[in-house]
Amino acid sequence: MDTDPLHARYPFFEAAREAVAAAEVALPELVAAGAPAVERGRERVERALMEGTVESETPEEYDTRAELLSYPVARILVSLLDSSAAVEKYATAEAATAAERFAADAERGDDGLRSTTTVTVDRDQVLAEFDLADRVRAEPMAGNREPEWFRVGVGAYLSLSSPDWGESWRLVNRELAGGEVRVEREELYRLLRAAVRERVLEGLPFELEAEGQLATELESQVADLKRLLSERPHVGPIDVVVPELFPPCMTNLIDKAERGVELSPPESFALMAFLTGIGLDADEVVAFCADTSLDAEEVRYQTEYLRDDRGTQYPPPTCETLSAYGICHNEEEHWRVAADPLAYYETKLEAADDVTGWRERATPEPSEG
Repeated sequence: MDTDPLHARYPFFEAAREAVAAAEVALPELVAAGAPAVERGRERVERALMEGTVESETPEEYDTRAELLSYPVARILVSLLDSSAAVEKYATAEAATAAERFAADAERGDDGLRSTTTVTVDRDQVLAEFDLADRVRAEPMAGNREPEWFRVGVGAYLSLSSPDWGESWRLVNRELAGGEVRVEREELYRLLRAAVRERVLEGLPFELEAEGQLATELESQVADLKRLLSERPHVGPIDVVVPELFPPCMTNLIDKAERGVELSPPESFALMAFLTGIGLDADEVVAFCADTSLDAEEVRYQTEYLRDDRGTQYPPPTCETLSAYGICHNEEEHWRVAADPLAYYETKLEAADDVTGWRERATPEPSEG
């Protein structure tokens, strides 16, 4: 099977899916043989659940064939997890990674750095892939520079955007003329990210027999992934936010971001999962992180898919797992208090006497008269 590197980079593109179908790859045989695509597929799902990305930590270990085939393997694995939340998180991570690649490709093309060793797509190719070529147009820039503003057809804008993205995305707050909505370049990537997410979600989860060949062959990989999900701590509803009682690892991440240091993807994911886990909604997390290195748009995007009506879908992992990612170092021997950040915070909160929550501090006192 000859693999186009572009297909490996964007495996959800229609041409990539057609290439896999045309090659008639027998996934059961691939899995039974323990092909590299299987391990990469497991890593793809794990990083989606733990870090919000599907990039490989060791890309040099996988060729383009393994990278491409890891996508259908990952879709099977996430289906076998039997968790709608895991499916949502996986699709969100695929979309986030794709949007980063779209932006990087556009930047390389704009700087004239496109090379034969880096396979890229241009913006027109991406728009055409999602049937947006006739519904998005760039506002020209002097000197053929990468456009900063775009006009998006109102129908496409409404179908891809969400009211949950914040007030700025509501149509009444946008510049609208001639049936087109004006958006910034980063906002266009947000819309494309939504398009990728919808594409990835198509057909998920698969209906697979629990005792079938694929399920049996992938039993160990599924068990590893379920272990990560089972680490989700069970804590009662928390309705007060007291930063002084946060576990040391979370305090360290906040301090780091407040100093203007950019957090790594695992660090950012762990912090967002903790903040949503203690009851902050997307607007509150944005406000809480206002004076940090964290980008407000990215903060909102991450927190939207970490919560559901019952609270948080993906609380931070245990301290042991965070330690493996270099985030938790058992500062002040806090593992003696609890084995995960949320349980630690709940324990500290229960032991505290009179506390004033962050919400109360952040709300200005009403003026007299």
